[in-house]
Amino acid sequence: MNVVTAIKIVPDDQDIQVNADRTLNYSNARPIVSTYDLNAIEGAALAAKEQGAKLFAVTVGDSSVLDSKVAKNVLARGVDEYVAAADDAFVGLDARATAAALAAAIGKIEAYDLVVCGDGSADIYAQQVDVQLAEALNVPVVTAVSKIGFENGAIVCERTLEAEKEVVEVPLPAVVSVIPDIALPRICGMKDILAAGKKPVTSYAAADLGVDPVHAIEAANVLAPEPTPRKRELFDASDEADVDKFVAAILESIR
Repeated sequence: MNVVTAIKIVPDDQDIQVNADRTLNYSNARPIVSTYDLNAIEGAALAAKEQGAKLFAVTVGDSSVLDSKVAKNVLARGVDEYVAAADDAFVGLDARATAAALAAAIGKIEAYDLVVCGDGSADIYAQQVDVQLAEALNVPVVTAVSKIGFENGAIVCERTLEAEKEVVEVPLPAVVSVIPDIALPRICGMKDILAAGKKPVTSYAAADLGVDPVHAIEAANVLAPEPTPRKRELFDASDEADVDKFVAAILESIR
């Protein structure tokens, strides 16, 4: 059995700076795996490894997706091979184009039984790539999955909905998108990190995949919110009158 986790590499939001004109500066933001996809990797690895599956991670993006630290972080989590559609032409793709590129990269794997996605990405969170990837691969899709099991050539998924849980069984191959609760990302040990350095990393350019990287998103304007003016009032916690003033100030600010 081959299980693929589709992941997205995003800039670390902790490193994004706001310029004086409120534009965003990404120059010092290191690439990291989207948090939702770390949950997907861990959830897929736990379920698939019990079945003796080989685990792949597939991503699409510019050259930053080949960052060695990113690759090791992925491979140290039980993934056996990292496959990257890495091309500067893959910058700013919309969900449809991203799904097409992922499908082409997955097609380079000999065969797959299951594709696992996070339920969104840490930057845009459009929640569209999973269903469009299933359409591109022409396989069924199950969303909002909180638990995965395998039974008689099918996948059994527990879905967590707003007011209830339901169990869905679909034949393989299939695409599932998992909610963050499926697994908590662990801190990888040194043994796992060292072993990750010996695992294969395969990259493909747009031409290798036969993909026309169209449908890029054109951002007209992206600005940080206007800073909220701060009153900078100080209160003495040991003074009961000041405590009352503090409470009054809080109530006034939220009205």
